[in-house]
Amino acid sequence: MARHNGTRGWYGKVVGAALGVTMVAVGASIWTAQADTSGKPAPKAATSSVKPVDVTIAHASDRGARGVNITIDDGPDPTWTPQVLAVLEEYGVKATFCMVGTQAQAHPDLVKQVVAAGHRLCDHTVSHDTGMDKKSVAYQSQQILDAERMITEASGGVRPMYYRAPGGAFTPESRKLAASRGMRPLGWNVDTKDFELPGTDAIVATVERELPNGPTLLFHDAGGDRSQTVAALRRVLPELKHQGYSFGFPVR
Repeated sequence: MARHNGTRGWYGKVVGAALGVTMVAVGASIWTAQADTSGKPAPKAATSSVKPVDVTIAHASDRGARGVNITIDDGPDPTWTPQVLAVLEEYGVKATFCMVGTQAQAHPDLVKQVVAAGHRLCDHTVSHDTGMDKKSVAYQSQQILDAERMITEASGGVRPMYYRAPGGAFTPESRKLAASRGMRPLGWNVDTKDFELPGTDAIVATVERELPNGPTLLFHDAGGDRSQTVAALRRVLPELKHQGYSFGFPVR
């Protein structure tokens, strides 16, 4: 899978004291989140509320051979997420939103809108560090578990069902930890490169060219101007329906 360059400075600095540091052993089924920015302790996640899932990286669709998974990364964003949601609603498509913890915490109303529309949530770490696979297991744990907490709190209690490593920076330890928390590691087959702003035509052409590689498509709703992404989705979704594809979710 492609790896995006850098950690994208738009996320800003993540202050350790504000987020807390969650130190856990990989594979632990019970964890205690750090205090949130209000100083109140976050709720504990109990073993009984979590069902472990497969640790392998998912690519397939639950709709079978003619299924397509739309995945949307890096938000939510107050400008672009509502526009993406509007296009998805227009064509009756459900998607998986891979959210960055700091973005979810900043825009809980958008997280709730995503859930209310029937889309699924995915943990995309706290700060979108594409080099996290080179860092300690404790750091990887903090990135995954604090983001899980932030997204769950922002959603009003709906937990992420998947974990997507930034830029594909998975490790055996991070996959095992995510799976133990009920979040299936999630890959992609078609990287539209929309974050490079190649133009709407190029994004659409990438989907057409690479869809035979597999059903999971990667788009973005944050990190910059996403008008090309919105325009591309408006073309791609009806065309795929015309070709006989159906839209589903990644397998769990």
